[in-house]
Amino acid sequence: MERKIKAFKQLLEIIDELREKCPWDRNQTLESLRKLTIEETYELADAILKNDLPCIKKELGDIMLHVVFYAKIASEKNAFDIGDVLECINSKLIYRHPHVFGDVDVNGSARKVEENWEALKLKEKDGNKRVLEGVPVAMPALVKANRIQEKASGVGFDWEFREQVWEKVKEEINELSYEIDKADNDKMEAEFGDLFFALVNAARLYDIDPEAALERTNLKFIKRFNYLESKTLMEGKNLHDMTLTEMDIIWDEAKKTE
Repeated sequence: MERKIKAFKQLLEIIDELREKCPWDRNQTLESLRKLTIEETYELADAILKNDLPCIKKELGDIMLHVVFYAKIASEKNAFDIGDVLECINSKLIYRHPHVFGDVDVNGSARKVEENWEALKLKEKDGNKRVLEGVPVAMPALVKANRIQEKASGVGFDWEFREQVWEKVKEEINELSYEIDKADNDKMEAEFGDLFFALVNAARLYDIDPEAALERTNLKFIKRFNYLESKTLMEGKNLHDMTLTEMDIIWDEAKKTE
């Protein structure tokens, strides 16, 4: 513990000095750091997907730097400091874990913990807080859909049995097919959205992270397509001049290399 406290104290001291002596750090604002924080968060997410633990450690350091930097800027405005930030999260964690720090019994159920968490979040405001208020507007649509469904589930709005979700998926596929036959682009887009939403819901119910699942397929496609392109260039050919059948043959080779 002493080593951790010493390292955190050093980071605070470094930020203080950089804020005073470095022209770049001195010019940063909450707004200017925002886009950099988003970039760092994606880099951390990439490292996690690759299960690259040394890289995860590095990216967590970058995120920690940003947290301390934001708090430093806020302290200069006499708004709050890093101590306030830590006290805030400590109080929140204790309050939202009454089964650990209180006498609430969840019978070892992670689902019950999630339901309690969402219920307690609603009580933290003035009683008028909406269930979905905490979902950021700027969040990517796929991640947002998953978070919306998690929050709705947290207050009991969910399927009784997860297998029931597949009927909804089939229903949305049929409705999409109907609109495709009518060739109405606006309605097709709406039905595609409904189908995506239903599939995200299915992923959640089966404990699959839809963002991670889709990224896994993205990376697989990139790897196979790069193989296709490289093999084509090695043979002195151009993808534009090849037939789909010729490309499929190399594509199947790429799949076998996996």
